[in-house]
Amino acid sequence: MASSAGLSLCGQALVVRGGSRFLATSTASSDDDSLFIYDCSTAEKKSQENKGENGQPVDQGTDTILASTFSKSGSYFALTDDSKRLILFRTKPWQCLSVRMVVRRCTALTFTASEEKVLVADKSGDVYSFSVLAPHGCGRLELGHLSMLLDVAVSPDDRFVLTADRDEKIRVSWAAAPHSIEAFCLGHTEFVSRIFVVPSDPELLLSCSGDCTLRLWEYRSGRQLQCCDLAALQETAGAQGLKKFAASRITFWGQESCVGLLCDCAPVVFIFQLDAGTRRLAFLQRLTFPCRVWDVVFEETRGLWVLQDCREAPLVLWRPVGGQWQSVAESAVPQGLCSHLRGNWAMLEGSAGADDGFHSLYKATFDNMTLYLKKKEERLQQQLEKRQRPRSPLPGSPRGTKKARRGRAALGC
Repeated sequence: MASSAGLSLCGQALVVRGGSRFLATSTASSDDDSLFIYDCSTAEKKSQENKGENGQPVDQGTDTILASTFSKSGSYFALTDDSKRLILFRTKPWQCLSVRMVVRRCTALTFTASEEKVLVADKSGDVYSFSVLAPHGCGRLELGHLSMLLDVAVSPDDRFVLTADRDEKIRVSWAAAPHSIEAFCLGHTEFVSRIFVVPSDPELLLSCSGDCTLRLWEYRSGRQLQCCDLAALQETAGAQGLKKFAASRITFWGQESCVGLLCDCAPVVFIFQLDAGTRRLAFLQRLTFPCRVWDVVFEETRGLWVLQDCREAPLVLWRPVGGQWQSVAESAVPQGLCSHLRGNWAMLEGSAGADDGFHSLYKATFDNMTLYLKKKEERLQQQLEKRQRPRSPLPGSPRGTKKARRGRAALGC
């Protein structure tokens, strides 16, 4: 599963990533002086002298950024790349604090609410924690799954670590003792691509899966509250939808209690509204775009930021106008950032070209029974035809077979 271009946002701090680089700026400023650019290809690399288990050099990978996130206050920013590095930044002002190695390539990461640790989930199914206060400290293994992890989250009180894997499971573990499992949220029939703890109601969890559903849970009990069929919503909207798709992003807008859901490999964003009283999701609108959407994220004071595969307008802002979501004027978008994105278009275009989304995670199924039954029927038919075929005397034996002649001799014939 490769990584495409992406967005990260906290407060007014916005990061756009693609390939090995990211650009950070403020959504409230168009000043070029506020722009920070970092390239992972310049970061410290692991020595080529290290050997793997078979004596071969360790795979160095590329410098492509696989995942990134802000801490809760926005004071820290972390990313992992294809070279198995965890890079930690301070954001006020921007400064690289450390470059640490991880054991396996990571699929997701998150900060604890206290901002004392960053948790990374990897392809082997493990979650490691790395200290933020001691930025050069080694990682510590916290928990593991038997299959690839696709997302990790923490409860707002830091009591629980929530993990989602390829085998349709969501596990809720105690942070203080990760071997102690509080609950499983079971019901998805394909890999769980994204999970999200609702900030306005920290007992609720949203999850998306390759089974084309969005589900709402009370995660401490593992009880499912609602299941929304996204494929049915596409058909209702009269769209020519994909047969299989998963959500690559869940984002939440606290101001209107809106949930934004970006569909992987499709220019579609679903907007839902969460009713705090009934704890139910109501479908509001299906946003369509003329080109592929790489990522979306809500900003509390402004609306929905959309990063799209369009060089002329790589970053656009959507807001609800008269009850319907619409794109706003370009003047609302930091022109300095858009200018830099156009100038560095290769970093976005190159990362998107290598992205296969979640397609490779679907489990292949084989219908061996149909082939077996067909061959069995053919075999039985051949045996039936053989039994029904009349027997004829052997050539040169007009009186029949040897066995028949013996029978006639015994009767004195």
